[in-house]
Amino acid sequence: MGFLTDWITDWLKETLIDGIMGNLSGIFDGVNGRVGEIAEQVGTSPADWNAGVFSLIRELSETVVLPIAGLILTYIATMELIHMIIDRNNLQEIETWMFYKWCFKTAAAILILSNTFNIVMAVFDVAQRLINDAGGVIQGSTDVTPDMMDALQTQLEAMNIGPLLGLWMQTLLINLTMLALNIAIFVVIWGRMMEIYMRVSLAPIPMATLTSREQGQMGQGYLKSLFAVGFQGMLILVCVAIYAILIQGIATSGDPIGAIWTVVGYTVLLVFTLFKTGSIAKSILGTS
Repeated sequence: MGFLTDWITDWLKETLIDGIMGNLSGIFDGVNGRVGEIAEQVGTSPADWNAGVFSLIRELSETVVLPIAGLILTYIATMELIHMIIDRNNLQEIETWMFYKWCFKTAAAILILSNTFNIVMAVFDVAQRLINDAGGVIQGSTDVTPDMMDALQTQLEAMNIGPLLGLWMQTLLINLTMLALNIAIFVVIWGRMMEIYMRVSLAPIPMATLTSREQGQMGQGYLKSLFAVGFQGMLILVCVAIYAILIQGIATSGDPIGAIWTVVGYTVLLVFTLFKTGSIAKSILGTS
């Protein structure tokens, strides 16, 4: 009878350990793969992320918004010419160089407005290059290795059936939190791309004011916001990389149950920081 009891106990224990290791392996594999996926997603330029949407946004910008921006630029250039003449004692102190200056400034404004999309895409090309380089560095340091999993299994084998059963149920909960994490990452990444497309669609209007002394702050603020939403991808990647490195401690922790609940805390923290990346990027670059 004692032999049968021992056999049932060992079988239950082995089953629970296999279930726990299976749940944790799925979590760790998901973390390893997610870092690479996020690096690929946030490191993709707007043109490559969805060619159809980008083509639509570009057509709207060039056919609908650009003519309006041209009118705004005409108004700004005309008002600057009028003020320049009036400020010179009502034509009493007019000099030829003033008109050369105005012509050069207006030509520069037209050149910027004509190449708005090239300028905007250059901003995201810079951000994309930085994100891709960082992704290559981060990816190699976030993997949970098989040795770590073997160390965790050794600790589980020393536990009794009661704690193992509780730990197995908790790992099921962790899998649910990972599902919530996937949804949060989806919302943040897709929301960022939607914001990029909306900003790009209206790019000609603020770019039309860039060379103006009075209204130039609109164009400068717009460029800052572009850099902010571009480098937000870098912050997203950093958040996920930090999370992945923290998760590595689960495999070497001396308290598996406490470590599992620590994962829950890490996951909640990651979701919170992902939604904060946009405001952090904007605050760093001094834009609202």
